[in-house]
Amino acid sequence: MSVYTERVAELVQREVARILQREYADRLQPMVTITRARVTGDLSIAYLYASVMGDTAEEREATFRQLESLADEIRNQLASRIRHKVREIPELKFFHDESLEEAKRMENLFDRIREERERRLEDGEDSAGARE
Repeated sequence: MSVYTERVAELVQREVARILQREYADRLQPMVTITRARVTGDLSIAYLYASVMGDTAEEREATFRQLESLADEIRNQLASRIRHKVREIPELKFFHDESLEEAKRMENLFDRIREERERRLEDGEDSAGARE
């Protein structure tokens, strides 16, 4: 990406995040965060990676589908904010960024491993003490 397309991507990411926070927070429950953005070289399409917080996969998926359905409306809001900074307002395409869910899953796995190790150490100490 050129420096200009990177700047446009950062601008789009920042402004879409603000729009979601200020204009759509009540409609998009649970919370949605824009984690990353890429813009095509011709600036016609912005790829936005969205992380959706939620308790269940179904809840996250429903919220993400709702976000996708609001893409044109969000683009119109974006146009009113950045029309003086770019010539053309890019089409918005959202992708579900599951990196936070994956990190949480990995953290839970590490916690389980740690607990298992501690349990085994305790069991080993108990059985060593019983032999003496």
